[in-house]
Amino acid sequence: MATGAATENQWLKGRVKAVTSGDCLVITALTHNRAGPPPEKTITLSSLMAPKMARRGGIDEPFAWESREFLRKLCIGKEVAFKVDYKVEAIAGREFGSVYLGNENLAKLVVQNGWAKVRRPGQQNQDKVSPYIAELEQLEEQAQQEGFGRWSKVPGAAEASIRNLPPSAVGDSGNFDAMGLLAASKGKPMEGIVEQVRDGSTIRVYLLPEFQFVQVFVAGLQAPSMGRRQSTQEAVVDPDVTATSNGDASAETRGPLTTAQRLAASAASSVEVSSDPFAMEAKYFTELRVLNRDVRIVLEGVDKFNNLIGSVYYSDGDTVKDLGLELVENGLAKYVEWSANMLDEEAKKKLKATELQCKKNRVKMWANYVPPASNSKAIHDQNFTGKVVEVVSGDCLVVADDSIPFGSPMAERRVCLSSIRSPKMGNPRREEKPAPYAREAKEFLRQKLIGMEVIVQMEYSRKISPGDGVTTSGAGDRVMDFGSVFLPSPTKGDTAVAAAATPGANIAELIISRGLGTVVRHRDFEERSNHYDALLAAEARAIAGKKNIHSAKDSPALHIADLTVASAKKAKDFLPSLQRINQISAVVEYVLSGHRFKLYIPKESCSIAFAFSGVRCPGRGEPYSEEAIALMRRKIMQRDVEIVVENVDRTGTFLGSMWEKNSKTNAGTYLLEAGLAKMQTGFGADRIPEAHILEMAERSAKNQKLKIWENYVEGEEVVNGSSKVETRQKETLKVVVTEVLGGGRFYVQTVGDQKVASIQNQLAALSLKDAPIIGSFNPKKGDIVLAQFSLDNSWNRAMIVNGPRGAVQSPEEEFEVFYIDYGNQEIVPYSAIRPVDPSVSSAPGLAQLCRLAYIKVPGKEEDFGRDAGEYLHTVTLESGKEFRAVVEERDTSGGKVKGQGTGTELVVTLIAVDDEISVNAAMLQEGIARMEKRRRWEPKDKQAALDALEKFQDEARKSRTGIWEYGDIQSDDEDNVPVRKPGRG
Repeated sequence: MATGAATENQWLKGRVKAVTSGDCLVITALTHNRAGPPPEKTITLSSLMAPKMARRGGIDEPFAWESREFLRKLCIGKEVAFKVDYKVEAIAGREFGSVYLGNENLAKLVVQNGWAKVRRPGQQNQDKVSPYIAELEQLEEQAQQEGFGRWSKVPGAAEASIRNLPPSAVGDSGNFDAMGLLAASKGKPMEGIVEQVRDGSTIRVYLLPEFQFVQVFVAGLQAPSMGRRQSTQEAVVDPDVTATSNGDASAETRGPLTTAQRLAASAASSVEVSSDPFAMEAKYFTELRVLNRDVRIVLEGVDKFNNLIGSVYYSDGDTVKDLGLELVENGLAKYVEWSANMLDEEAKKKLKATELQCKKNRVKMWANYVPPASNSKAIHDQNFTGKVVEVVSGDCLVVADDSIPFGSPMAERRVCLSSIRSPKMGNPRREEKPAPYAREAKEFLRQKLIGMEVIVQMEYSRKISPGDGVTTSGAGDRVMDFGSVFLPSPTKGDTAVAAAATPGANIAELIISRGLGTVVRHRDFEERSNHYDALLAAEARAIAGKKNIHSAKDSPALHIADLTVASAKKAKDFLPSLQRINQISAVVEYVLSGHRFKLYIPKESCSIAFAFSGVRCPGRGEPYSEEAIALMRRKIMQRDVEIVVENVDRTGTFLGSMWEKNSKTNAGTYLLEAGLAKMQTGFGADRIPEAHILEMAERSAKNQKLKIWENYVEGEEVVNGSSKVETRQKETLKVVVTEVLGGGRFYVQTVGDQKVASIQNQLAALSLKDAPIIGSFNPKKGDIVLAQFSLDNSWNRAMIVNGPRGAVQSPEEEFEVFYIDYGNQEIVPYSAIRPVDPSVSSAPGLAQLCRLAYIKVPGKEEDFGRDAGEYLHTVTLESGKEFRAVVEERDTSGGKVKGQGTGTELVVTLIAVDDEISVNAAMLQEGIARMEKRRRWEPKDKQAALDALEKFQDEARKSRTGIWEYGDIQSDDEDNVPVRKPGRG
């Protein structure tokens, strides 16, 4: 409605928002079309004059409070119909009207109950009168006769109705004791009536029955600021649907301002601060629910300005609601940590979680919210069961996944416990000592979990940079996987499946509840444990109980002599004290190799390197070495063991025997029975305890041809004088040749190796996407990628050998790659390369570099070099045969071959399964290779092999075949023996 005349005598509908006195109401529109709160009107009931309540420094008129309370309780929050009867411009344009609650005229009800006088019209204001003036005068006479309300005839009733107000209720709050009130009432619900809403989260309240008038900030949150500005216009409510529509036009302007008002307005405008977005909406939200309503205030604290902080509860029908929670839930207030800390833990968590959900849904004030960058990413549907192999620290475990075959690179999974942090273990090699209670946390988990079946629920991964304070295994970022680990809940019967399917105790909660770790305070939108609330509750219990890291006590001091990083001489000094003890209790701290370990001896407070006497596994990089380590990790890693120390070697490693403490089983038998180790008893088996048991275990593996004994053939016996000595059994591999390089060198893959099948299965399961966008993926030299082999378009693991300098500019740019599982090499375009997941790239290459033993094969650039290469290619690759590769020696010099790889080179005798002679002998027979020059003092087995090969070379020489076509040849580099220098003196 655009003008005042348009609203007069027009019935409108609205809702009573506030009752300021016994004859005045604030009414808001039921519906509106514009943004923000609905328009509202302040209506004084026509021709009535209710008693006035105390203002600053004053006192109530008799019955003022009862008059206001009658009207407030009658109509607050209810729907009414009203019309403006007249306006009085002299009183700032105040509007007077008639208001109906249902079929009842509020003015009549007020007068009838004696809570207001009827104002008679003056000579000059005959038109400024209620249309119901006659009825009101009649009702007033009846109320006077009956003694209702302010007309009470009870002696002293008028004086008794005047409230005895404290100073805070009449504008003098300087001496108000907020701390005293808090101390007397903290945590107890206090009855009150909200008299004013300053903003969405700040209210002014009468606390009953003393009528202390206080300002209360809603605990744990803050609504948008209302700013500082002058009120410039008054809005109107929507009309009744049956009346002429007044739309949403601006309300009429007030009367002209006085000089004093203009000066005040000028001063206000000079410090005007605009309100925050959604401030008006938040204020109206609070007004609609609590203004002039009965509320309960639970005081939580006091700020430094003597303001009360509390929780505000109001009734909505039969339901009690929390105003603060509703504001946050509707996106009209934000969570504030400092005042939320005054709340109990449960309310605080609920408030924080509600805000987080609003941010995710972008409700109201969070509509344009942009989550902060997070380095964590959710992991979905990765639950598994397995045995705990290693406890790395109080918040990190290594679990052997039951679903992955033993020996696979992915069989063991490192799981960091979600949302908790235990004290760091430090690093002795960098002279970093364990933090207080770090050892206790690790030891608690070791005793509780090692070797136990657990249920793992993966939850999120996090990229850790070196700058995050977490030790990484290189210069780059590291991705850590986090999850919750549970012990299976006890079940009746013997059903292992049922036990594994039902999670029991949460390991992270056990750590936190014992005060051996703390809960991580995640940022908004950061992934966290699915059981975060339980962790916070456990931490609260540990803090209340002052357990371990939450106590004032220092952790017990423990000084450990680490002989694994000390000199060999220091280890030898310890030998006599260890030999004096018959059986020493120890804990396996780490598996260094299949037969070598790091042990901690509690009684001596030292850590030692320990190896089995007479039992040896393949060395690092040799076949089955990783499998031997994996077996011992599952069998004895971090277990309690007993050892007998016999000696110490020159590197400071103690030698002896080991038994698992619980089963009393000799740990060496695990390796020998599995075919992952050999007996070495050159110094005499009689010095090894239970040597006969170890020999039986080795014989069992030989008979079953397990692992290193796969191609074992019972050794021949040869006469040497009067005694018989068994010939040394050489390692034999069953292989297929995958690439021929020339010069007698070639790559092979081991037939039947589980690693080959595992890698092939992983590659087959990959879903390769389109070519990467230029610039998003820039592989550099040495990186492992997936490359498409040009001959069959298959995707294989490859190492970048050479590539363009700088970032990739075109999909046709070329990279030279080496296929680490086959040994071949080619140039491929950028479009034929894809990034590879670390789980696939981490396993070592399957191609093993070999060269033919005891013979010299011409290189490709030498005479007959091309013939030799073609012959080797024909009998190996083109034939598609399987071969037995007898390993004569290992060349660990690690030299590169055409940039195609480094590491151990096997020197082998290559024999086809269905051939009588080796490929080595056949190449000598064809005249495309010659024998190495014999050296003095060759081992007897090598002398025998050279004697056998010499027959084939003599045959080619006599028939003038190949390189012997023009007679004998000599090798400069082999025949020129260095001249021996004369000795001194």
